[in-house]
Amino acid sequence: MRRLTDLHFREWLLIGAPAVAIAIAGIWFAARFLQPAPPERVVMATGVAGGGYAEFGDLYRKGLARHGVEVVLRPTEGSVDNYTLLNSPDSGVNFALVQSGVGKAEEAPGIVSLGSVAYEPLWIFCRGKERLDRVAQLRGRRIAIGLPGSGTRVLAREVLETNNLTEEGVAGVHVTGVDGAEALLGGAVDCLFIIAAPQAGIVRAIMYADGVSLLDIDRAEAYVRRLPYLSKVLLPRGVFDLERDIPPRDVTLLAPTADILAKEDLHPAIQMVLLQTATGIHGGPGMFQAQGQFPQARENGFPISPGARRYYQSGTPFLQRYLPFWLANLLDRLIVMAVPVIAILFPLSRIVPPLYKWRVRSRIYRWYGELMFIENETRHSMTAGEKRDFGKRLDAIEDVVNEQHPPLAYADQLYALRLHIDFVRAKLAKATVGDKAS
Repeated sequence: MRRLTDLHFREWLLIGAPAVAIAIAGIWFAARFLQPAPPERVVMATGVAGGGYAEFGDLYRKGLARHGVEVVLRPTEGSVDNYTLLNSPDSGVNFALVQSGVGKAEEAPGIVSLGSVAYEPLWIFCRGKERLDRVAQLRGRRIAIGLPGSGTRVLAREVLETNNLTEEGVAGVHVTGVDGAEALLGGAVDCLFIIAAPQAGIVRAIMYADGVSLLDIDRAEAYVRRLPYLSKVLLPRGVFDLERDIPPRDVTLLAPTADILAKEDLHPAIQMVLLQTATGIHGGPGMFQAQGQFPQARENGFPISPGARRYYQSGTPFLQRYLPFWLANLLDRLIVMAVPVIAILFPLSRIVPPLYKWRVRSRIYRWYGELMFIENETRHSMTAGEKRDFGKRLDAIEDVVNEQHPPLAYADQLYALRLHIDFVRAKLAKATVGDKAS
């Protein structure tokens, strides 16, 4: 009985070993190209302390913490610094908020966009009550255009250059933020370029200050055509203060967007949970945006990542809608691995049993050709020596057949073969013997 079991085991091993090897190769292939588990810690470049990007960074840190992801915030000098860190392979920064128009994909092929999350209006404040509506009217004035490395300075220079104005032509002063506001209100500069949200304290302070006007951008559509990363936005009359009528008229502004840029190897699951967090932070209505307008898939010089594009097309993945982030991601990875494995195992499950059946039967059926040959010879006269030789061949076949131990399901075929051997032996015994075979 043990010998019989060993034979069956060897038979299955001969057939099953290649099948198992193929299945293991499929699992290895799936695991080889499967994304690893998402990291538990990522680094975000923000901006200057107390600025809008720093405030958003803190909101992202809290939002991702609810999903079990730690966000380390790295303060920087602004958008240019953020872009530089993202473009550096050794910086350790995984993603950042960057003002649209800062950097290009041709210069940084390893950076992708997760979309835009908010308008960042450009405010151009000037001393005096004169109504200004053209940037060219700033010629010869002292203008605070932002610090080197800031997105404000990048945009200020481009806006000035579209009007054939250089920093020297307008006496550019490299200050911004609170220092720039103090310089404007104190008379150290004539105008101030600043990029900030309308709710920023510095913007509200200047809007309420006496003797300061806000430049109303004329021909805003022309700027948008020439600088596609900009948008035209309208600041409604009285939106800051209806009682005091601030501002006293509708004002057209230019606005880049705050974009989430990331290294292209940022884990897709982190990208997805990051966009979910961004939707919660930026998805509400605002002075320049409607409910649900942000985040949105605007490339602004960098390609939208495949994961972000799926989010904008389909929303939050099904599993993440109902399960904790870590569990949903684990199941996603298991499903990704299971698909190629099932694709391999299913056809193997259809092939291996018939192959085993064929191998068992082939050990029995292989002798029927020999039996048919001997039977055909018995129909003719043969010599005594030939009859004796055929008898020995039948004995040899019978000895081999008696050593076969097929599974019980195939035992009837073995016994049928033995009966057929006896049948041919009986015909051989009756065969005619002559001087020579005919």
